[in-house]
Amino acid sequence: MAQMAQQVGAARVVTGRKIPHPCGEPGLAPAFDLMVRKEIVGCALDALAKPVTQPTIFQPQHTL
Repeated sequence: MAQMAQQVGAARVVTGRKIPHPCGEPGLAPAFDLMVRKEIVGCALDALAKPVTQPTIFQPQHTL
């Protein structure tokens, strides 16, 4: 997925989980799913705050 985002010229790419559930995973325990969702959103907010000069991939800590 990140490769496709780079090919279309996205400056910032935040990796998620899967295409049907990019920000979370319904099969996980609710507490862990919430933690993963918060990390993805936090990573996206950090990515927006950082200046980039070329396509850059940002990866949350717990995307499994």
